[in-house]
Amino acid sequence: MPRMETEQRIVTANGIRQAVRVGGPPDGTPVLLVHGNCSSSLFWEPLIRRLPPTLRVVAPDLRGFGDSATAAVDATRGLRDFADDVAALLDDPTLFPAGTSGSADASGSVDASGSADAGGAVRPVVVGHSLGGGVAMRLLVDHPHRVGALLLSAPVSPYGFGGTRDLVGTPTTPDFAGTGAGTANRDFVARLVEGDRGADAPASPRAVLRAAYVADPASLGVDEELLLDSVLSTATGDDNYPGTAVPSANWPGTAPGERGVLNALAPSWFRIADELVAVAQKPEIAWVRGDADVIVSDTSLFDLPYLGSLGVVPGWPGAESCPPQPMVGQTRAVLERYAAAGGTYREVVLPGCGHSPHIERPGEFVAELLALTDAQAG
Repeated sequence: MPRMETEQRIVTANGIRQAVRVGGPPDGTPVLLVHGNCSSSLFWEPLIRRLPPTLRVVAPDLRGFGDSATAAVDATRGLRDFADDVAALLDDPTLFPAGTSGSADASGSVDASGSADAGGAVRPVVVGHSLGGGVAMRLLVDHPHRVGALLLSAPVSPYGFGGTRDLVGTPTTPDFAGTGAGTANRDFVARLVEGDRGADAPASPRAVLRAAYVADPASLGVDEELLLDSVLSTATGDDNYPGTAVPSANWPGTAPGERGVLNALAPSWFRIADELVAVAQKPEIAWVRGDADVIVSDTSLFDLPYLGSLGVVPGWPGAESCPPQPMVGQTRAVLERYAAAGGTYREVVLPGCGHSPHIERPGEFVAELLALTDAQAG
């Protein structure tokens, strides 16, 4: 099969400069790839080269990542800054020609492909990894007529990251202490700033890439340097990664601020569960995750209460008052509600896979993606 090739384009959308990788023919079934935190569109390259060249693939660098503008992230909007940026790309005819994969007649209607709505607007299969999964959920809620299907890859919980105690997202503390920018590893942030490419320090970007982004470092293969470039492209500071923090009287003494990426993920600002269940148009959702994920997990090594239970973070007040977040259980519970309300979803669990299924198990991941694109094109 011929290999999918992409080119980078620079466009202005939602008022900011966005770098976008584009591949495939304009009339191909549209696929929108939304990367996760501390990465960029480069993180999709190992997947893109395995995709059939008949697809129309668009993979943007989110604001503050890759070659896009380091525009500020207003955390009080949750992940909506990112979702608005992505939504603006859907209206760029150089990226997504209207009526893609379905020839529109004079009235704007299309055939049964489902890739365009009645007005000719493109409805891609939206693939979101980690933070990008939350962006994809936000895009669906805000623009349900623009999403053909969702593929959520190790997505953040619909109740945000950290700070909730049960399957319905009950806050652990009123100020969601222990979430947001104050939880970032300062050494990791400093090494991002320095562009550190070493592997000796546990908090170096390369060490984190090997230990947290994947379950088996060997799965990075020849793409390790490319993926490290992607991690190191992260813009740092109060307006980007990690953001601002405020002191808290609750353990561990920090609560989310109003600026920056980690705060945008905090449950104080990102709680989309009820909106997702209530969305009027419910496309098919495929949820792909690895059972060895250490980032998005019911036992996440990035969740301070779980680290406290291990004795890594001192002063943990105990499981009764501050339990670890059941991230996977929360996502399953919300998607079950989504299905009960008229939607459909499937959960695909990959044994021995970590936080990046599209890198670690590309064959199985491509199969799930093509199942969705085939349904769109059929």
